[in-house]
Amino acid sequence: MMTATDTNAMDDSPRYSFWAKTTPLLRKADALFRKMADFLAPVADFLARYWVASAFFSSGLTKTTTGSFTLLGHAFNYPLSLVPTESTFTLFEYEYQVPLLPSTLAAYMGTAAELLLPVFLLLGIGTRYAALALFVFNIVAVISYPDLMAAGLAEHQVWGLLLLITMCHGPGKLSVDYLINRFIRR
Repeated sequence: MMTATDTNAMDDSPRYSFWAKTTPLLRKADALFRKMADFLAPVADFLARYWVASAFFSSGLTKTTTGSFTLLGHAFNYPLSLVPTESTFTLFEYEYQVPLLPSTLAAYMGTAAELLLPVFLLLGIGTRYAALALFVFNIVAVISYPDLMAAGLAEHQVWGLLLLITMCHGPGKLSVDYLINRFIRR
């Protein structure tokens, strides 16, 4: 006579629970996910820096005399001078109310900050300091322009968040800071 114990003994294949079967698969999926994240993190860091840098640099270009050139069907603008235009001085005098600074000084400092700091941020040179300076500049811009609409405020919030992430996380592997740090540690 066969008992239930004898039936299990005759079965050659071991019985695994659901978790025992899926755990190796989950580990492989997790390892793949981590490799993808490690690969994409420097790209995401660079894209965050690019997004903010292009917004501030474009704004700076509107405040000074610019030139342009065309490459592969795309026009690239560049500043011919760091000196603000007369319309910029007018904006800072009547529209923007920068606290604690005379309007002329604010126009010079604002234009220089919008043209120089994004270049450092994009290239990853002194990235955390450039991000900090632009973060403060972003706050001052929001405070100084009372007529900022909801959409403009939302953009400034996104830029502030991306700058805060860059300050905390650093520039990533696609930066001059990373190359310098790697060269120094050799």
